[in-house]
Amino acid sequence: MIRHICMFSLKQDNKESNIAEFLRRGQELSQLPSIQAAQVVRCASGVPNANYDVALIFDFNTLDDLNAYQVSPEHVAFGQFVGDVRIDRACIDYEI
Repeated sequence: MIRHICMFSLKQDNKESNIAEFLRRGQELSQLPSIQAAQVVRCASGVPNANYDVALIFDFNTLDDLNAYQVSPEHVAFGQFVGDVRIDRACIDYEI
């Protein structure tokens, strides 16, 4: 199984509405059949500002499933949205 974690820092402009939209779109994205388990999360309030604002944590059965997800129309559309509202991104994929 492959765990895919992507974290994002969002721009200050419209940050709260962009977080809400990220969470909504992330939940929709998490319904793709190739995703075996999913969490779409936001940073807890009161933690250091250096933390990322939001994250996707998705589990895939195989690396091929992850690679297919990366080029799926749903992920591409999500990426376009996030690309417009983010200032930073970090990602890791690892076996569990």
